[in-house]
Amino acid sequence: MIRNIVFDLGNVLLSWNPGEFLLKSGYNEARTKLILENVFKSQAWYSLDNGDITKEEAIDIIASKSSLKRDQITSLLNLCPEIIYPLQKNIKLLPDLKKQGFKLYYLSNYPLWFFQETKCRYDFFDFFDGGIISAEVRLSKPDPKIFRTFLDRYGLVPDECLYIDDIYFNVKSAEAIGMKVIHLSETDSLENKLLEFGVNLKIASLRSQRQIK
Repeated sequence: MIRNIVFDLGNVLLSWNPGEFLLKSGYNEARTKLILENVFKSQAWYSLDNGDITKEEAIDIIASKSSLKRDQITSLLNLCPEIIYPLQKNIKLLPDLKKQGFKLYYLSNYPLWFFQETKCRYDFFDFFDGGIISAEVRLSKPDPKIFRTFLDRYGLVPDECLYIDDIYFNVKSAEAIGMKVIHLSETDSLENKLLEFGVNLKIASLRSQRQIK
């Protein structure tokens, strides 16, 4: 029986697409590609995700290897909170999941400074019973150790957890340690995917309406 629902954040509850953001902001394709390769897909970014370096150290490392200037890199990293935005169609499911009695958690690869700003911006984090990010524990998905660390922290049984992520390898890693999983693509309906596991939010909504009447 599923008792706990565990969410990745990026592209599950929060849109994260730096390339799309840069193009819409007026950067041409060549400049966008350069920024993605030198900043958001760089080894320094992955080290930020893993909590191995600070934001300032990442800026120094990227500047030493890129044609981008230090102030440009700083500005790009400072833009991160503007790049993400809530995926309301998925966030709106959280209160109904709570009403059904599920415990809700997050488990996401995320630089520490960026997560702290994100958490302060959005009140949907109030629905969570807990969670961890990669930079906090210095482990990143798809390493199975981060899933075991999460389960141990909250004393959860793997097969009582449903894990949702947009990245295939993360989902397979969670599945390998016994968690039930949803691999959520951009075109999938999370509500319909949850229904495949017996989580019927329409029933919860009808119950709430009856209670109000």
